[in-house]
Amino acid sequence: MNSLHFKSFIRCKRKAWLDFKGKKSHEVWSPHKAIDKINQFQIFSQFCNSEIYTGLKACENGYQGVIGLKIRGNLFQNINAEIRPQLLVKTKGKSKWGQYKYLPAVYKLGHKTTKEHSFDLAFSSMLLESFQESKIEKGLVISSFDKKVNFEEIYLNKKLRKKVLNVLLSLNECLEGFMPEITQDRKKCTICSWQKFCDKEAKENGYLTDIDGIGSKTASLLITNGISNTQTLASYSEKQLGEKLSKFNDQKYEKASLFVKQAQAYISGEPYRISNKNDTNDLLKKTCSGFYIFDIESNPDDKHDFLYGFLKINNLFTKKKDLIYKPILNLKNNKEEAYRKIIKILFLQPEWPVLHYGETEKIAIINIAKNLNFSFEEIDLLASRFIDLHTLIRKSWILPLKNYSLKTVSNWLGFEWMQKNVSGSKALYWWIQYQITENEIFLKKIIQYNKDDCLATLQIAEYLIKNQLKKN
Repeated sequence: MNSLHFKSFIRCKRKAWLDFKGKKSHEVWSPHKAIDKINQFQIFSQFCNSEIYTGLKACENGYQGVIGLKIRGNLFQNINAEIRPQLLVKTKGKSKWGQYKYLPAVYKLGHKTTKEHSFDLAFSSMLLESFQESKIEKGLVISSFDKKVNFEEIYLNKKLRKKVLNVLLSLNECLEGFMPEITQDRKKCTICSWQKFCDKEAKENGYLTDIDGIGSKTASLLITNGISNTQTLASYSEKQLGEKLSKFNDQKYEKASLFVKQAQAYISGEPYRISNKNDTNDLLKKTCSGFYIFDIESNPDDKHDFLYGFLKINNLFTKKKDLIYKPILNLKNNKEEAYRKIIKILFLQPEWPVLHYGETEKIAIINIAKNLNFSFEEIDLLASRFIDLHTLIRKSWILPLKNYSLKTVSNWLGFEWMQKNVSGSKALYWWIQYQITENEIFLKKIIQYNKDDCLATLQIAEYLIKNQLKKN
């Protein structure tokens, strides 16, 4: 076992087992890992004043920061382990190399220091102590906020080390046994490289957390009441289920109805229409004389929207090849220029609605308007043009899907992205690569991806409008 299995195990037992024994052909490359590695290296480099070197020689030469080191050793009870410390930081002390020693350090994304960070440091310290022949009292958690590098000291006391040893024993037992069950908390799965592999099994076995709106706590409540899979849920009485969902208070019967209908749609593969004539009629009326589709690519950690994409649709009968797509890059040195271009596009057709998927786009435009000193009245008027298709489709339809993301809904409608296995995080990975290399090919990939996001949004709009036309 190694420290990567250990970290996986803290999050999900099954992931640790699959990392160790799973067929690599079932694993999908995750851009999150790659982005994490790039961010990690940049922040570590800042922390160590760019003095970062790789491997054992770096320790022997006493460099400030050391990465890429693998240390193997025997922990206890003939259990062999390997650590791959994210970073070793030189500090005062005494080791086999001289009048200095190294402390383990980990990178933290976000504000919260978790059990995973402290456990990782404690595990690394156990093998690092004997390797460098020096006691380790503490480890470091390094992070970056407001463009400043911060660090936090974690004291690696006996209590923490004992907890880690118990986890390592459980991990060893897990890796020697059969594949663990799929985790109940499926929210963790969204960035996992084994997600597709587990999704297939979850659907076959009728996992309740595959039903939109059912998290691990609601699933546990349903299981306690004898509803253990989607098949049972789909055939359950909505009224009886409502009585069991007291935690939802006044919404219990509404939630029960949604859960049962969502399960029925998921199993049958057929969508279920919710009566919502006014909203879709409104969409039909507003878009008949033309509209924009708007989609953003962002780096949320940097609070930076790096691409704004507009698709201009004169009417729904316009052929796809005749649609005009306009990408606006937001490089940090031309922010004001990008903002003015966006506003100019929006006011070329001031009566047109702006269709988007999710709340991000509307929030971004309001912030841009504030930045350009629009009045409250102007901001309200601009914001009123925005129509969120994500909200609209959820109000109008129960679809046979596990979630209502842009990818999931538009894929179900038959839309295909030009580039394979793409996502917002892959676009962000390309953006980071562009910033490092200045290679235009990464920009082309991002622009193509954003254009396809706009076309996918258009396909959802067409679905809503055409079904409304059928009903009328």
